[in-house]
Amino acid sequence: MMKKQAVIVGGGPAGLAAALRLKEKGIQDILILEREKVLGGILRQCIHDGFGLTRFGESLSGPEYAQRFIDKVLDAGIACVTDCTVLDITPEKLVTAASREHGLLQIQADAVLLTMGCRERTRGALATPGTRPAGVYTAGVAQSYINLQNIMVGHEVVILGSGDIGLIMARRMTLEGAHVQGVYEVQPYPSGLPRNIEQCLNDYGIPLHLSHTVVDIRGRERLTSVVVAQCDEHYRPIPGTEQEIPCDTLILSVGLIPENELSLAAGVELDARTRGAFVDEHCQTGVPGIFAAGNVLHVHDLVDFVSLEAEALANSAAEYLLTGSLPECRLEVKAGNSVGHVIPQRISGTRDFTLSLRVRQPLSNVSIVVRQGEKEVLRKRMHKALPAEMIQLPIRAEKLSSSADMEVYVE
Repeated sequence: MMKKQAVIVGGGPAGLAAALRLKEKGIQDILILEREKVLGGILRQCIHDGFGLTRFGESLSGPEYAQRFIDKVLDAGIACVTDCTVLDITPEKLVTAASREHGLLQIQADAVLLTMGCRERTRGALATPGTRPAGVYTAGVAQSYINLQNIMVGHEVVILGSGDIGLIMARRMTLEGAHVQGVYEVQPYPSGLPRNIEQCLNDYGIPLHLSHTVVDIRGRERLTSVVVAQCDEHYRPIPGTEQEIPCDTLILSVGLIPENELSLAAGVELDARTRGAFVDEHCQTGVPGIFAAGNVLHVHDLVDFVSLEAEALANSAAEYLLTGSLPECRLEVKAGNSVGHVIPQRISGTRDFTLSLRVRQPLSNVSIVVRQGEKEVLRKRMHKALPAEMIQLPIRAEKLSSSADMEVYVE
């Protein structure tokens, strides 16, 4: 049995940023547990640029962005155990993990920071009809094969879903000599960032088909074709619109799911809309001393926001460790008209915090309005609001009331 002030579960961008900030705040006894053989998380396979514009003011590749934090963590002497799987976390903050090098570990922590990131939604989750041939990959798996293992996954490619990883893989496959027949999206609008639509599809002449989905997968040993169909406003295929497309590879980019099995084991309550934890303005879950940030809390579109959110978490976790408590957050934050979700879901009304939200559908010339009772706390006018882009609003304490719930809506 070991004892640690802070145990960080996950050594990706959120975990690394949180560890560094904890060290800066005077917390010395920190342990990072990482499932992969090396630190860095998903950034290791994201060899395209565009990372770091907000956090560092320059464009970096994923490995470059991760390495900046890894170097600082190692220089700071923060303990890390890689190739280590966390098996269980209890509400009493007892962490059980298994490591090839160290065997079975039990660590009693004063605070646990959950930074486990996301996993991809698979074909099984979509229940797509058809056979089960080789050649069907999630976008992240295809990216890992090509970028980390130098394995080409196919040559005639169809991409289902317009998530950012799928758009980036459309470009990557084209650069490697494959022919991408098109990107098919079930929704009437793309789910990836506008810059990725422009740079990954339009610049390479790759067509984007909205309100379309794959209704059949064909092939025995290897994928030979898929059948796509147009969808109605309820996302149901329209009979008579089917089209068979010969291909040897189907790449799925159909959403990310926060990795929260350990959170549930720890007694953390999850929000059905974000699939992450309910948290307060300190990024603390409903279990005192257990915090969450990054993609395990809600899916981010930029890694810079992941790092900044993790640093805010670490500020609060350090205060918790040094003082033994945090201000109570009794006020609810509710998502109103056209708002998909809000983070945090609880506030104290006495401190500054950053409100993160996404709209449900693309909107033009709207205002994001934050109210407490009859009082308008903040109004932000936006020319365009997209579900793909997370909106962050700094909320000042002097504008808040400590006795009324908050509602966020669009008008």
